Amino acid sequence: MDECAFPLLLADALRRAGHLPRARLMTFLPMIERAAGYVVRNGPVTGEDRWEEDAGYNPFTLAVEIAALLAAADLLDACGKTDAATYLRETSDVWNDQVERWTYVTGTAICSQVGVEGYYVRVAPPDSAEAGSPKDGYVPIKNRPPGDTDRPPEEIVSPDALALVRFGLRAADDPRMTDTVKVIDAQLRCDLPQGPLWYRYNGDGYGEHEDGAPFDGTGQGRPWPLLAGERAHYELAAGHEEKAASLLAALEGSAGPGGLLPEQVWDGADLPERELLHGRPSGSAMPLVWAHSEHIKLLRSLRDGAVFDMPPQGVKRYIEDKTVSPFRTWRFNNKIRTMPEGKTLRVELLDPATVHWSTDNWATTHDSHTVENAFGIHLADLPAASLPEGSTLLFTFFWPGTGDWENVDFSVISGDQDGQ
Repeated sequence: MDECAFPLLLADALRRAGHLPRARLMTFLPMIERAAGYVVRNGPVTGEDRWEEDAGYNPFTLAVEIAALLAAADLLDACGKTDAATYLRETSDVWNDQVERWTYVTGTAICSQVGVEGYYVRVAPPDSAEAGSPKDGYVPIKNRPPGDTDRPPEEIVSPDALALVRFGLRAADDPRMTDTVKVIDAQLRCDLPQGPLWYRYNGDGYGEHEDGAPFDGTGQGRPWPLLAGERAHYELAAGHEEKAASLLAALEGSAGPGGLLPEQVWDGADLPERELLHGRPSGSAMPLVWAHSEHIKLLRSLRDGAVFDMPPQGVKRYIEDKTVSPFRTWRFNNKIRTMPEGKTLRVELLDPATVHWSTDNWATTHDSHTVENAFGIHLADLPAASLPEGSTLLFTFFWPGTGDWENVDFSVISGDQDGQ
């Protein structure tokens, strides 16, 4: 999902830099509409995180999705597509409101160990009857031995959460972010001769075995120089330019003899017989072009004294203006079961339907017909905002395309502050 969203951020960056005047922007309009349409139809859940391992709610992917939809809204506004732009902003607001519900935990064993109130997890399982928050279900970790894969999501942390700052959705000094940074450092920081680097997440099995034997489907994750560049951008956003510059040195000091940046570096004692030296490139991919891209962006950011690729829309909308959404959305890939009092329930489907609903346990019923928008999403807004706290809205669907009923009743309880 992040790879579908990034082209929207690139197009908007080019527009803001003056390289896509309206006439040229119109040439790219079909791509912009297709990319934005894919993101709004399939998000907020991703079928695969940026490490190509897990499905669910991931803070990095969520940050890119939300920032990209805001960017696409500006692009569509510039092309005269105001209704489509409005819907993208409405969706961004709904998703941004729930980032913490999906990915932030409090009161865990890690909180007690590190001395924080809470932190963002690496990924929470996709919404289902069994799991809908980072407190429920399990994360299946790849590259681990059979029978040793599943972990509760609250136990797995990652630098991925720094993307919430990188893409302008949360302030660097937000207490939730600063607490998460403390957890990241406690769990994932690795001090090496060139400086600190970070692991992808605790429990990672993607890397050489403990004895230096090559990765063969299982192993032990090693530090990634890329993540030093991402941490440097966070430090720059926090106003810590000297820390960011020192992390640039750690990133550059991780390169091989030819100046190529590796995917991972060796964090164990020297094993010259396996060509593994402490703090030097491991047997992972080299060059990792992704890391070289981060290096170039960090050089630019340090020159500017600000994060070069931070989109401005989220900063204005969520950090400065503190925009919140009047909606909560229900989708088949995001079946919310509770919602805050005073919100309108927006049902979003991929096919036309009649929503058959009731607020008094089917004693009386109502029918709302969905309306298709510019992205092929069929919407119906149900008046849950007027329901008193504790009320239950029941609904099901009739599908006119096939003449079938869904034959399942769904429910949403009003009054919970985004709990599940």
